[in-house]
Amino acid sequence: MSTRINLSLDQVFDLAHRALTHNGMADDHARAIAEVITQGQRDECHSHGLYRVLVCVRSLRSGKVDPAAQPTLSQPAPSIVKVDAHFGYSLLAFQHGLPRLVEAAHKQGVAALVIRNCFHFSALWPEVEAIAAHGLVGMAMTPSHAWVAPEGGNRGVFGTNPLAFAWPRAGQEPFVFDFATSAIARGDIELHARQEKAIPLGWGLDADGVPTTDARAALDGAMQTFGGHKGSALAAMIELLAGALIGDLTSAESLTFDAGAGATPCHGELLLAFDPQRFGADDFEQGQQRAEQLFHAITGQGARLPSQRRFTARQRSQAEGVWVERSLLRDIEGLLT
Repeated sequence: MSTRINLSLDQVFDLAHRALTHNGMADDHARAIAEVITQGQRDECHSHGLYRVLVCVRSLRSGKVDPAAQPTLSQPAPSIVKVDAHFGYSLLAFQHGLPRLVEAAHKQGVAALVIRNCFHFSALWPEVEAIAAHGLVGMAMTPSHAWVAPEGGNRGVFGTNPLAFAWPRAGQEPFVFDFATSAIARGDIELHARQEKAIPLGWGLDADGVPTTDARAALDGAMQTFGGHKGSALAAMIELLAGALIGDLTSAESLTFDAGAGATPCHGELLLAFDPQRFGADDFEQGQQRAEQLFHAITGQGARLPSQRRFTARQRSQAEGVWVERSLLRDIEGLLT
């Protein structure tokens, strides 16, 4: 018998939604989270797909997350939108803040969305893609927990601190990248540990600060940054912009706040939106042509654009459904009993 089973995208959403609501998540939060989990599974981002249902339920059971918190919105300046998640998950807060962010960016040319006091587990590409769908250039960044050692160090200071960017393209998928400033997303190491697979050197250090291929040892020790000192500097920038600047927790403070509960990291998020038409004005069309020339210069020599594999997986999943490990399905179904 195959170790995997095929599910439609509707079945993925329904399973995630039922597991969340069964464990006490309010319906509006559960729908926002299940939608993004479905997107992750659809695009074959397995570390941010159905696996995250287990993480969300564990966080709910920790007692840290408010499962029914209603976000509140304010706009302290014409180009700054703030949403307080009140210690709920971030995705409903993002849904509340997105329309105001879009409106502000179109009016001002550039705008920021600040989400505070939120638990955040998801990839950032769904959020920057949602910004790009309005014809805006989008950026997003968050800290997490202090799992990542600075280059030259051996103890966690930074979070995985992802950075995402989306550039809208007429009539086709946007140019998108989303990457952790750690060598790999923590969820990928967790999946390797779950499947008892070795990890490559360069992903993590054991508790003694020694590079390791043991996934569980890396989870107990420290992760490493990508690109050495360059990734380390970008991680520090994100701590400053999406932590200190917006008045929310750094990754070290978030880990302290968790106090061993094992919940999803609690912190803030910073999103930026730029209106190409306001920036480009009379030169907007020429700017778009320059962008397309750049993309063609990349793909014309056989290289691929970031997220191209994900977009290909998206088309395949929409036509054929997705394949999910039976062991993962059993674990999720166990949350419904």
